[in-house]
Amino acid sequence: MYSSINLNNIKYLSRVYSSFIPKHKPVEDKDVQLLKDFIFSSVNLVALTGAGISTESGIPDYRSEGVGLYARTNHKPIQYQEFIKHPHTRQRYWARNFVGWERFSSVQPNDTHKILQHLEEEGPLSCVITQNVDNLHQKAGSQNVITLHGSAFTVICTNCNTKVDRYKVQEELKIDNPMAFENIATMIRPDGDVEIPLEFVEKFKTPKCKTCHYDLKPDIVFFGDNVPKAIVHQVEQTVHNCDSLLVLGSSLQVFSSYRIILQALDECKNICIVNIGPTRADKLIDFKISAKCSEILAKVLL
Repeated sequence: MYSSINLNNIKYLSRVYSSFIPKHKPVEDKDVQLLKDFIFSSVNLVALTGAGISTESGIPDYRSEGVGLYARTNHKPIQYQEFIKHPHTRQRYWARNFVGWERFSSVQPNDTHKILQHLEEEGPLSCVITQNVDNLHQKAGSQNVITLHGSAFTVICTNCNTKVDRYKVQEELKIDNPMAFENIATMIRPDGDVEIPLEFVEKFKTPKCKTCHYDLKPDIVFFGDNVPKAIVHQVEQTVHNCDSLLVLGSSLQVFSSYRIILQALDECKNICIVNIGPTRADKLIDFKISAKCSEILAKVLL
């Protein structure tokens, strides 16, 4: 029923950011067939995606061996309590985020995002649960997306929970911070953060809520924060209703994603992991493929 998906409907990107993709072996035919059987024998397939699927769009992940941000730099992601408690931390974060926003927001979906959108449109994919905050699934046209860790494209007040479009905040920040920020940023990060000189941070005016004048933060789950209960419940119901779970580009090191695997195992769902490098769940499941997601998915649809 599903094997006749029309590849002409998928517009493949010509540019690949290979410097952010870990070393990997060519896809083997046997793995292509195994994944094809897994996908097209599913009636209600759910995909769980991680930072590893966005590397081909130019956004590095954190943990990939040799190319992730932990391997390239000594950078550690911002902690929730640090952001909430310390004004200088908020100033540093927002200055970096402001500079990185133009590039981060312009990143485009790659083949993996496009193929998942097509699998949703034609079947059997019913939902994408993503750990990513980059909105690339939505840009690719996917309709049923659960953003496990929120979205960098929305900003929320830390006091009254008013939500604001990130593009609107950017325009306000430009007015409040007229100093030149062009060409001072280095590597972009998965949450849109970049490195900039300290002198720019110290001059930066952070955004405030127009309703209550408290501090704003991106509507994403920082490290040390909790996934909202409503999202946890939505994910649990989605996994409960599916028959198969396909993990793409995630090491599953963060518990919010790992517990999805634990639920799927407990409910005897079919599970397949496609990821370059080890994952936290490798010893728990029988079906793991080490491959670049876009490469093997493209071959699956041939």
